[in-house]
Amino acid sequence: MKDYQERLAEILAEKNQHLSYTQALTWVELLWDDFETTYAKAGREYKGSEMTERIVRQWIENYGDKLHEFVARNPKYKHLLELGQKDVH
Repeated sequence: MKDYQERLAEILAEKNQHLSYTQALTWVELLWDDFETTYAKAGREYKGSEMTERIVRQWIENYGDKLHEFVARNPKYKHLLELGQKDVH
């Protein structure tokens, strides 16, 4: 799973120049967890990391260049996604 997330973070960091690699990795982890949690709450059978990777990759392709704008509208996550911060973890 970590390999998938690291690859996705690299893709996101390339797509969105406003994010550092560490911020991109944080985004990927949040999106990953959100998808798996929502999928489980819906009572769906777990389909594995490959499916989650596909979905998160699709979100990155569709919305990755705008993810940095999320912080301004959602201060709850500011401490995780602060743009001036280089080491989020």
